[in-house]
Amino acid sequence: MDEEGQLLQPQDQSCWATLPDVCLRRVFWWLGDRDRSRAALVCRKWNQIMYSADLWRYRTITFSGRPSRVHASEFESALWYVKKFGRYLEHLEIKFLNPYNAVLTKKFQVTMRGLLSCLGKSNNRLRSLSIQHLELDRLVWRNSIRSSFMKSLSFFLKKMGKHLDYLNLKGARLTVEQGCHVLNSLSYLRNESVVSELNIEDYFSHHLAVYSSPQFNKTMATFRSLASLTLNYNCISDELLENLCENNASTLWTMNIKCHVHDPHGQVIWGMSWAKLARHATNLKVNFFFERVMKYERLARILLQEIPVRSISLRSCYFSDPDWSMRPTLTELLPTFRHTLQKLTFEFNNNHESLDEELHLLILSCRKLFYFKIWAFLDVKFVERILKSQEEGQCALRTLKVRAPPGGAVPRGSGKGGGAPGRQACSHHASA
Repeated sequence: MDEEGQLLQPQDQSCWATLPDVCLRRVFWWLGDRDRSRAALVCRKWNQIMYSADLWRYRTITFSGRPSRVHASEFESALWYVKKFGRYLEHLEIKFLNPYNAVLTKKFQVTMRGLLSCLGKSNNRLRSLSIQHLELDRLVWRNSIRSSFMKSLSFFLKKMGKHLDYLNLKGARLTVEQGCHVLNSLSYLRNESVVSELNIEDYFSHHLAVYSSPQFNKTMATFRSLASLTLNYNCISDELLENLCENNASTLWTMNIKCHVHDPHGQVIWGMSWAKLARHATNLKVNFFFERVMKYERLARILLQEIPVRSISLRSCYFSDPDWSMRPTLTELLPTFRHTLQKLTFEFNNNHESLDEELHLLILSCRKLFYFKIWAFLDVKFVERILKSQEEGQCALRTLKVRAPPGGAVPRGSGKGGGAPGRQACSHHASA
């Protein structure tokens, strides 16, 4: 009331009192958990907004891998959140950052057991689950802890498998038997899985020849509607490609394949297996990521001409081999994919050879190439030539990223003092 005892008019009230629900939900969306809880105490309307389903659909829960007072409540708050709002969850991401010791992995395992149990009872909306980089083959994961965690995860996937569209277990590092057991949980109720996006990159421990495992191929045969599959090359076999062709040809759009130097990759894959898959999965595009697998002979065994390759990434981590040359890969192998290649990423040490001309010709021959990133020794005029070619319509590049390796050393060549004339490490970033 004012000084004369009259009621305040609506226009004298705070604008927050008449703020539409859609606007209030947007404000709440930007708040953290603690601030949301405090805001919910303001009034009944704000308390109702607190329980709006769209505020709790996406969640990333992060656990620190080192003991700290600051992070002590992470485990308790994760359980509190799932008990209170877990029924609204549609997309859940779990991160456990570099566990320091077995005490923390045990605490994580116990927390996850409670979290997954609660979620399995209250939620029927979950579509996406991501638990990455657990590295379960490390010593901090004792056998009992690892087994208990996998048991909880498998039980959860048995209950939620009929709802999940997306599953990301990248970096779990399991044995073939353990990994297949977890994946088989997805098909527990129907004898087939409805997951459309599956990421099992580094899902199995290094050095395992997964491609030779009948158990793995039997497990992958349960997937019937894959649109995107991410895995290591040590999982690829003719049997797997046949399974994908038979069960997923109408849905499969993307395959992301990582080939690591420590993974077995000497298996023989028939070109006709890739050709058959590409013929039936007409929208399929394959992306390759190579880690320190750089020699032409190895790459040629993997990059068969029948593969509908969309992108290739070659990273060498600066290994130095005087007998190694990048030239045949650039001039003989990669032009094979000039009709499909759209993205190229290179990171290698070429201080013993000049590749500017070969790279330029490769870019011109790949008429669909719109993204090119390179970390190597190049002539400073290389970027000018590429940009000029793009301006004249000779290539389709829209993004060009060029960066030199650290050190700034001039490559060896025929010039005086061991350096190639007019040649130096250049660093440019240009978007055409």
